[in-house]
Amino acid sequence: MVSQSQTTTLLHLTTFLFISRSTSAVHIPPPLNTTTNDLDFIRTSCNATLYPQVCFTSLAGYASAVQASPARLAKLAIGVSLSQAKSTAAYLSKLSRSAAVTTSSTTTKYSDGHQTASAAIRDCVSNVEDAVDEMRGSLRQLRDINGGVAASRRSAETFRFQMSNVQTWMSAALTDEDTCTDGFESMDEAGGIIKSTVCDRVEEVKRLTSNALALVNTYANNGAP
Repeated sequence: MVSQSQTTTLLHLTTFLFISRSTSAVHIPPPLNTTTNDLDFIRTSCNATLYPQVCFTSLAGYASAVQASPARLAKLAIGVSLSQAKSTAAYLSKLSRSAAVTTSSTTTKYSDGHQTASAAIRDCVSNVEDAVDEMRGSLRQLRDINGGVAASRRSAETFRFQMSNVQTWMSAALTDEDTCTDGFESMDEAGGIIKSTVCDRVEEVKRLTSNALALVNTYANNGAP
C-alpha cells in the first residue's frame, strides 16, 4: 500500500515535472525586418540538417541578422543550442536536488539495480554541463575566425584547422548529450515519469545541437578563409 507521504511526494514531483515541461520550449523571437531572401537562405540551409523543421523554426526569427551568411548562421545555431542546453542543465540540477526526487529514488531503481533515478539525473547534469562548455569553446573559436585575422590574411589551412576544432567540440557536445539519455535506457517502469521528462528535455537539446553541427559542417566545407 502506498503511504500518504509517498503519495504527496509523487504529487509534488508530478507537478514540478508538468510545470517544467510546459516551459521547456525554445523561445523564438518574432522576425524583425526579415526579407523573403533571408528566410529562404535559412530554409535552404536547414535542409542539410537531420531536423530541418526544428532548424528553421528555431532560427527563422533571427533571419535579418544572418543575412545569408553561413558563418553567422553557424554561430547563431550554436548559440541557440547553447542557450537551450544551459536552461536544461539548470532544470536538471534543480530536479536532482529536489526532495521529491530524492525521496522517490529510494524506490525508483534501474532494473539492474546499479543506480537510482536521482543518480542518473546527476550524471546527466554533468553530461549536459560538459556539452555547454564544449559549445562555448566552439563559439569562441568561431568568433576568433570571424573577428580575428582578416579573411584576406588567413590561409585556407588555418581556416580548416580552426573549423576542425569547432566540429570536434560540437561532436563532443552531441556525444555528451547522447550519454545522458543512454543512462536512462534500463530504468524500469517505476521511474517512467522521470525518464520521459528528462529524456524529452534533453532530446530537444540534441536536435538543436545536431542541427548546429550540420550547419557548422556546411560552413567548414564551403566557407572561404
